[in-house]
Amino acid sequence: MNGRRAILRAMPDPTSPLQDLPLDHGYAALGGSYHARVSPAPLPDARLLHFNPDAAALIGLDPAAADDPAFLAVMAGNAELPGGDYLASLYAGHQFGQWVPQLGDGRALLIGAVRNTRGETWELQLKGAGPTPFSRFADGRAVLRSSIREYLCGEAMHRLGIPTTRALCLVGSSEPVRRETVEHAAVVCRMAPSFLRFGHFEVFFYRNQHEQLRPLADYAIESFFPQFAGRPDRYRAWLTEVCERTARLMAQWQTAGFCHGVMNTDNMSILGLTLDYGPYGFMDGFDAGHICNHSDEGGRYAYDQQPRIGHWNVSRLVQATLPLLHENPDTAVEIGTAIIDGYGTAYGQEVVQRWRAKIGLREHHDGDEQLVNRLLTLMHQGRSDFTRSFRHLSRIRAGDEGPATGVREEIVAQEAFDAWVTDYRARLRAEQSDDAMRAAAMNAVNPKYVLRNHLAQACIERAEAGDFGELGRLMQLLARPFDEQPEFEAYAAEPPAEARHISVSCSS
Repeated sequence: MNGRRAILRAMPDPTSPLQDLPLDHGYAALGGSYHARVSPAPLPDARLLHFNPDAAALIGLDPAAADDPAFLAVMAGNAELPGGDYLASLYAGHQFGQWVPQLGDGRALLIGAVRNTRGETWELQLKGAGPTPFSRFADGRAVLRSSIREYLCGEAMHRLGIPTTRALCLVGSSEPVRRETVEHAAVVCRMAPSFLRFGHFEVFFYRNQHEQLRPLADYAIESFFPQFAGRPDRYRAWLTEVCERTARLMAQWQTAGFCHGVMNTDNMSILGLTLDYGPYGFMDGFDAGHICNHSDEGGRYAYDQQPRIGHWNVSRLVQATLPLLHENPDTAVEIGTAIIDGYGTAYGQEVVQRWRAKIGLREHHDGDEQLVNRLLTLMHQGRSDFTRSFRHLSRIRAGDEGPATGVREEIVAQEAFDAWVTDYRARLRAEQSDDAMRAAAMNAVNPKYVLRNHLAQACIERAEAGDFGELGRLMQLLARPFDEQPEFEAYAAEPPAEARHISVSCSS
């Protein structure tokens, strides 16, 4: 990939105007079999609704860009960034378990990638910038409602320590867009090291264009998995890493109470990032079978199915890349099966470690998993608030006797919970747990604040009425999810009764 290196310009200064950022077009260099060049569609009456200075710092962008009309023009799609190479990428995927032979970026345009002074690469992508050859008769626009949800959740997940795409800014418009009702258009500038998906490989496998797989895989390895570049077994090593990253991501989703909603293979990142925020949701009352997407009538992507679907999706990626693993098909299947089998081990190790941390256990003792599962069962039976229940567990003192006030009130089956607390205290004493140290450690992994659906919905309703102040407040709140933030105490409360069944779907 020496040609990719030659495309790179000089390193940026600590901060630079948008037009001076060095752009890397490594993905573009793969050629027209992988993408289509598209100009963005102008967005009338464009206005900058929010600018993310933390994301700007990742690419060395001067925060003064937020006040620059030229920046707004580029982010709205009303002008092309000098040196940009606007691409919509080709991919396919399994959607709700069914093969869809061609998808692709139907409303997203890659401008290019910026390499920062630390050597990190961040792709800039406009979502909602108009139709592409992959739009399938759609308008290529995104609406304000879904754009706000994506903008907020990418940052919320990042602050929770969960791998995710980021967002640089949000642009709004008065342009009407018809969905289930008439809404207003918006554009999000998304950022990620790469937006490559499982579906980028599936499309060439199912088209029997296997000769396209190797250049794409080599680009991915050399750009994002350089530790494997040049090795004879690089494809096996790379797929093993993708499998394990996906497993660890699923463990992080589960222990944060996060539901993605549309875990199609075209929404799965080869970097193990949370990608494409559609009908997602952080659970309020814990329900192991919670379905956050009302379009998912069969519950394929329910909360308790996410680890299994992650495994299934990995198996589809490995299947699509079998021609890279060995020239003998039977041997390729043996190698691929071993890769897929590693998913369960990686997931199990990660999820056990994370549940143990959530209840404040430093050491591994027999019976720890049963202790966690008993608590989850009690929470499920009473639909106890997921975030509040785990946050309040840090108040329990190992040497106390009697009911654990402050957390007991979150649980409906209180007598059963009292019995659990007795066993939990005994378990804490078995490792001589220090109450203060344990509480601090637990509060560092159990957030007080998450992006609950009713908070996002209130923000959307205000924004649709022309008030964007709540958007800024939520970004401020979600930047410190583990801190107390007394001024935002109301945001940690359970949703009011009328907001507990907000419905989200794939419509955006």
